[in-house]
Amino acid sequence: MRYVLVALVALVALVAVAAVGPIDAPPRQLAPWIEQHVAGHANLIVHIGRDVAGALRVLARGRETFHDPLPIPALDAPAAPIPGRPVIVGSAAEALRAIDDAQPGDVITFIPGTYRFDGVFVDVARPGAPDAPITVRADRPQSVVLEFDMLEGFRVRAPYWTFENLTIRGVCADHANCEHAFHVVGAASHFVARNDEVVDFNAQFKINGSGGEYPDFGLIEGNVIRDSAPRQTDNPVTPIDLVAASHWRIVGNRISDFIKAGGNRTSYGAFAKGGGRDNALLRNFVVCEHHLRGIPGRRVGLSLGGGGSSRQACRDGGCVSEQYGGIIASNVVASCSDDGIYLNRAAISVVAHNTLVDTGGITARFGETSADVEGNLVDGVIRAAADASVDARDNRTTATGSLYLGMHPLRRLFADPAKLDLRWRGEPPRRARVATPPADLCGTPRPPQPVYGAFEDIGRCNVAAD
Repeated sequence: MRYVLVALVALVALVAVAAVGPIDAPPRQLAPWIEQHVAGHANLIVHIGRDVAGALRVLARGRETFHDPLPIPALDAPAAPIPGRPVIVGSAAEALRAIDDAQPGDVITFIPGTYRFDGVFVDVARPGAPDAPITVRADRPQSVVLEFDMLEGFRVRAPYWTFENLTIRGVCADHANCEHAFHVVGAASHFVARNDEVVDFNAQFKINGSGGEYPDFGLIEGNVIRDSAPRQTDNPVTPIDLVAASHWRIVGNRISDFIKAGGNRTSYGAFAKGGGRDNALLRNFVVCEHHLRGIPGRRVGLSLGGGGSSRQACRDGGCVSEQYGGIIASNVVASCSDDGIYLNRAAISVVAHNTLVDTGGITARFGETSADVEGNLVDGVIRAAADASVDARDNRTTATGSLYLGMHPLRRLFADPAKLDLRWRGEPPRRARVATPPADLCGTPRPPQPVYGAFEDIGRCNVAAD
């Protein structure tokens, strides 16, 4: 009986290849389609559909296992510190007063400990200055924990604020009551979050315009962003949710375990949408399912365009394109039940030198999307759908038919990809000469003939972390 079932699944897989070949849909995306279309039919049909969908997921994803610790990507070169007036706080009340009374150049530093904040949000409304930003910080990472039992944590609506070395946890009993650790809105340009750990929010960072003003030129760098449990909410779940702002850099973060358990069960690791331009997602390590695995739903790694924007949320009032001139480069994206990288009405995009393992691959959709896609190492497919224009050149991918047969040749390049041990098993595949290859995930300068994907040697990330 076992062999009959295996033969049946293989037959279904081959039929699926023939059916979806023209659109290059990988098996992990066919599986939920089957489940959706057998729902409501006779029990036997439902059971068969679920078994086939489950078999397709196994073919696509392989064995379930616990991942090793995540490598730490490289950061941009830090700017020279700007001296300012030290303000030491030792209680939540003192911190609130310091933020309310802040002047340009203030450096508000928490004494080590745990601080509890309740209410609706912490209002961050006093502007810093280009040569004197206002900083909220801890002296050492993990020495200060801020617990937020509130809808939004820091509601930043003034420019030139920096938050660094903080551990911020959402502690709401109802997940719908812990929406954001940071809501960066309106005039809050030149926001910086650096070297923070932000845990258990629906959208750890929410960025959007207000009243015709937009918080441009932000930086989210070197943070650990994750959830410790699936988010029990129908609200959007996206750790970095950037709408309508421009010129942001999202660099060197570790983003993981963003599971939406309610509503449409669709979540993204990070996206930029809403008609902004020139946003860059660089050298991030994104694991859709790290500690939290095997939970129903669709997880997408990184996106320009996300799921689209309402007209009123768009910077141009209509979102002719969701993004202009966005860049996704030198990232690792892994363990996603859906696409690793998704472009939705994203014009003049660049997707370069990313490594995707155990994802659906790269999808570009709709006629407004145009993208240069090169130098990527994709354990999956690169596909253009609904009239998207993609110039895909010199990438390493896996044929759709191989995916339906459970064959993943690119995974064999790595020591143990199921555990995210991405050391090269042998000599890595190299591109022909490239004029100006970008720095890799670990900050290593690339040679003229760089390796495909995000890194030359993943071990150099660990050395940098030490």
